[in-house]
Amino acid sequence: MIVLEQLKLLVNLARIDGEMAGTERTYIINIGKAHGFPESSVETLFYTDHETIIAENLTADQKFDYIFNLVQLMKLDERLYQQEIKFCAATAAKLGYKPELMFELMLKVKSTEMTSAEIATLRNLSNSYLND
Repeated sequence: MIVLEQLKLLVNLARIDGEMAGTERTYIINIGKAHGFPESSVETLFYTDHETIIAENLTADQKFDYIFNLVQLMKLDERLYQQEIKFCAATAAKLGYKPELMFELMLKVKSTEMTSAEIATLRNLSNSYLND
């Protein structure tokens, strides 16, 4: 269920600017497929807005996955919209992160594939911004 809610958040973010780029669509489908969702199931999510639900009792790693995927998706089309940034910041706050994390992630998350070492560094950095 956690992955489904994350996919819905990603779809909401991709739809904010009124258009869903092909790269955004592919990114969301690939995340779904990596977690066992058939492509056809993920595609059905693209046609509507979804309620923003953040699962409770997420681990630090699950929280990071949420925010990392949102920021990377936001950067995919190489255009940052104020509404997208606000959406990501609000989601980060709901996940329990301090607001300053968004600045760090906006600077350090790449829109292209990142190495596992780069992601691990960001994961550790993000953990330091979790509210106690």
